[in-house]
Amino acid sequence: SSVPTRSIIPIHLAAKFRNAQSLLCLLEHGADPEVRNTRGLTTLELMILHWPITSITWTKPSNRIQKILTDQDNAETCLRILCKYGAQVNAQADNSDKVSPLHLAISYGTHPVLSILVQNGAQVNATNEASMTPLHMAADLLSTDMIETLIAHGADVNCAVSSTGNTALMLAVCTASSKAGRLLVAGLSCIHLLLMHGAKVNAQNSEGQTALHEACFGGREAVISLLLEFEANVNILTKNGESPIYMYLQRSSNLRDKTLFAKLLCRTYPLKLTNKQGILPTGIMPHEFYSLRQALINLSQKPLSLEGICKKTIRNLCSEKHKHHLKQFLPVKIWNSIYCCYDLAYQVRPC
Repeated sequence: SSVPTRSIIPIHLAAKFRNAQSLLCLLEHGADPEVRNTRGLTTLELMILHWPITSITWTKPSNRIQKILTDQDNAETCLRILCKYGAQVNAQADNSDKVSPLHLAISYGTHPVLSILVQNGAQVNATNEASMTPLHMAADLLSTDMIETLIAHGADVNCAVSSTGNTALMLAVCTASSKAGRLLVAGLSCIHLLLMHGAKVNAQNSEGQTALHEACFGGREAVISLLLEFEANVNILTKNGESPIYMYLQRSSNLRDKTLFAKLLCRTYPLKLTNKQGILPTGIMPHEFYSLRQALINLSQKPLSLEGICKKTIRNLCSEKHKHHLKQFLPVKIWNSIYCCYDLAYQVRPC
C-alpha cells in the first residue's frame, strides 16, 4: 500500500535516531529500507543526512541529546545493519542531482560512511549529474581523510569530469589557490596526497589547462612550488595559446611576489606573452606596470642564446625536487649560473 504523504515511517525514525535494536527488529519483520519519505529520501540517505557530528567542544557529552548527536559507533552499527538487509548503496537520490549515497556522504562530510558503503558494494567511481566522482567532490572540498579513503578503495585518481576535463588534482589546486592559513595547508596536503598516488601533474582539461595554469592564476607560491617539485611543465600552452606565466600575469596582485615571478620566468621558454588572439595578459595592462610590460615584450622578442636555452632546459628537466641534489655534483659557479637568474630589475634571485 502507498505511504500517506505526511505519515511517519518507523524505519526512518529508527535510522534517524540511530536506534540499532529497533532498526534490526523492523528489518527482520519485513520493513523496506528503500521506502522513501516525502522528500524522496530512503532510510540510508536519511542516515547519512543525520550522521552524528564530531564535536570540537564536547570532550565528553554531558546529556542525552549530546550523546545522540555524537554517537558515531551506534551510527556505524545501524549503517552496517541497513547494508546487510539490502539497502541499495548505489541507488541515486530521487532528486535533480541524482547523487549516490557516496556522493551524499562527501557532501555532508560523513567520512566514516565511505568505507562501510564501499565494503558493501558502493561504486567508488560512480558519477553524479555533473559527471563528478566522489573523489572529484572530496578534492574540491580539500578533504584529505576522504581522498585517502577513496584512493585506498580504488578511486581513479586521474579520472576527468567529462564536461570540463578537470581531474581531482586540478579541482584541489583551484580550491587551494583561493585559500590562506590553515585551509591552504589542508589544500597542500590534498594536492601532495593526489600527486603521491599517481595524479598526472601535466594532464590537460578540455581548455588545455593544467594544474599549474590554475595555480599560477591563483598566485599561491606554496601551491606552484609543490607542482614544480613534481615536475609540472611551465611551457604547456592552453588551446588558446596561454602558458602558465601568462595566467600568472592575468592578475596584477600576483606581481607583488617578485621572487615567484622570477622563478617562473627563469623556466619559461619561449616566453609567449600573447594568446592566439594577440592579447596581452590583463594584469600587466594598468599604467603602473608600463615599464614591466615593455621589458617583458622586449624579452619575448629577443632570441635566447644557446647557453640560456640549455640553462632553462636543465631547470625544467631537473625540477625543484632534484635542484639541491644536483648542487652536490656541479661546481658552485656552474650551479649558480643555472639556478640564479636576473629578474627584470636586474637583481640576482634564486630560481
